[in-house]
Amino acid sequence: MSATIKQLRAFAAVASTRSLADASARLHISQPALSVAIRNLETSVGGPLFNRESRQLSLTPEGERFAARAEQLLQSWDKSIEEIQRQFALERGRLAIAAIPAFALNRLPPLLARFHRQYPDVDLALEDIVMEQVLAAVRDGRAELGITFRPDDLAGLVFEPLEEGGFHAVLPPAHPLARRKHLRWADLTSLPFIAMNRGSAVRRWTEQAFTECGKPAHLFCEAYQLSTIGKLVKEGLGVSAMPALCVPQMAEYGLVSIPLTVPVVSPQLGVVFRSHGALSAPARAFLGMLQEVCGEQTVNP
Repeated sequence: MSATIKQLRAFAAVASTRSLADASARLHISQPALSVAIRNLETSVGGPLFNRESRQLSLTPEGERFAARAEQLLQSWDKSIEEIQRQFALERGRLAIAAIPAFALNRLPPLLARFHRQYPDVDLALEDIVMEQVLAAVRDGRAELGITFRPDDLAGLVFEPLEEGGFHAVLPPAHPLARRKHLRWADLTSLPFIAMNRGSAVRRWTEQAFTECGKPAHLFCEAYQLSTIGKLVKEGLGVSAMPALCVPQMAEYGLVSIPLTVPVVSPQLGVVFRSHGALSAPARAFLGMLQEVCGEQTVNP
């Protein structure tokens, strides 16, 4: 039979007071229950911890040595319980997030500010990395939550959708097509096109759209960062196409974003987390906040 925390508390109380009556009053239990707890502990450790031959309780040599260790164990236990309670109460903890750059730049800062105001003692860690690296960070456990577009391969992951958004053509404001309300993908095929790097999800979606419209893009160059593409478009070197999530960023560069139709490309934005194990309290709180905010933006675009 293993010793229990209740038995340790009983032993520590009697060891410090040297009185069953005082110890039972401190612990709010009856003296018979206290005596049973002490005897069960002695059975577990293999011998007596108190001398019972005299009228006054005293510790055996083994009991003396164990008393100090018991206090350390109880303090460690109480500290651990307090720590986990504070984490569940979001008074302490850590939240690691990985997010695609478009979301990290355009949407995440006000969300993190809101979360920090509500839970100031939760430490935050953020990686703004491309989609494939977001998935790897969550699978490896470096990030508890990943914010990205729906991946083709969800092995070991759960995807919680947040919103759907189309693609926009990105043009300099003086471009002849910049006043149009909508554009077709075919409208871009005769123009120098600045694409995301090969292997990226955005590149796959754009190539699929051009294939469906029956005309290949006139590729001028490719880049790894959406910000780089935006700056190249701003210099008049070509046009591009980006998810709607990037529209605020492109507007900061002074560019025009026009919805693309025919074919419709609607990548789904969401949160990924590992399929095994439960989310921490900070992760659950942030996920709820994220779903609330994205729901509001879906209703009131």
